[in-house]
Amino acid sequence: MSDDDTMQSDSPQNLRNRKKEREEEETPKPQTTATTTNSKWSNAWTRFLFSVPMIGGFILILWLGPFYVALLVVSLQVKSFHELMVIGHSKYSALDLPWYRVLNWYFLGVANYFFFGESLTSTFRNLFIGEEYLNKLASYHRFISYWLYLGGFIAFVLSLRKNKYKVQFTLFGWTHVVLLCCVVQSHLIIQNCFQGLYWLLFPAAMVICNDIMAYFFGICFGRTPLIQLSPKKTWEGFIGGAFSTMIFGLFLSAWMYQFKHLICPVEYDGTALVISNCQPGYVFNSQTFAVPSAIQTLLSIFGISWSEFVIRPITFHGLFMALFASVIAPFGGFFASGFKRAFNLKDFGDLIPGHGGVIDRMDCQFLMGTFVFVYYYSFIKSVTVNSVLQIVYGMETDHQIDLYTALGESLADRGLL
Repeated sequence: MSDDDTMQSDSPQNLRNRKKEREEEETPKPQTTATTTNSKWSNAWTRFLFSVPMIGGFILILWLGPFYVALLVVSLQVKSFHELMVIGHSKYSALDLPWYRVLNWYFLGVANYFFFGESLTSTFRNLFIGEEYLNKLASYHRFISYWLYLGGFIAFVLSLRKNKYKVQFTLFGWTHVVLLCCVVQSHLIIQNCFQGLYWLLFPAAMVICNDIMAYFFGICFGRTPLIQLSPKKTWEGFIGGAFSTMIFGLFLSAWMYQFKHLICPVEYDGTALVISNCQPGYVFNSQTFAVPSAIQTLLSIFGISWSEFVIRPITFHGLFMALFASVIAPFGGFFASGFKRAFNLKDFGDLIPGHGGVIDRMDCQFLMGTFVFVYYYSFIKSVTVNSVLQIVYGMETDHQIDLYTALGESLADRGLL
């Protein structure tokens, strides 16, 4: 080959052509539609295989009782906290920050001590009767919690190092946001459980149903992208999941009210937390409601007379919770998707094959649990004998006697005694 041929073969144009050919050879060929479909169904099968034992285990824990349900929620909270803290730490792991991990777990312990102490002292005050040191812990619980937090705060200030201030304060804020997302919301879920397992099981079932049916409709009929944060979500899956969840919620609420084990609140019987032997409350009993006058007038035009109807209020509440689980709770998942994109993550973890980490399963549940807590205390919670007794148990003995005397006199004056 002559020098002219060599120069021509190594010309810039030829070099660019050869580079383009190599890039085309190294670039992976796009998957065919058949391959993509097979991958979707393979992932769906994996999710199903691991969903069955998870649901079975959840039902077993429900059968064991409220203490084990609370223990499960705490376990999920701790694992969620760990997954999020690992993400924050991985970005700055090379900086060798002093006391970072120790302080994270310390603040988690203090937060749990405060919130669960609040639950016990307000809901199960009789648990502390008879033991002087327990009664003191209950009386000064908030004061003790505050000083425990101050201990961690002072330790953080002492751990600050020159040239690392910005990173340390960033991670300090990160820790508190994670505590807000995990500890506070898990505490509210446990509060729901204490009001009756129904308020934990029904909302959780709505989220699970919506997740499964949206996934199914998305695989079978999904064509139109729903939101940029989560490209796999489709309008077909979103609408199909919502419709299915509303129907399922209607039937589930009509079935669950029959079981006292699910609708009665938790109480302390002197030895353990147990389901109380209550009478079903207002929302679980059939009630008569008047048809709005506007509707009566409209129906009268067609010769239809309808002035009242009988229904259990829990049906309305169940439908509203199903609607929230279908329309609003998925935004917890969208938030998590955006979070993963911000940190270039596929999943929060790999604990559950086909599902990812705990947060990948709990993102919507945390949002749903918080909503149920607010909804229950806004529209359903009523004053009961047990709730009043918890307040009385926290009073001094002399004040309890005064209350007893005053209540007896009041009842006698009204001819009730």
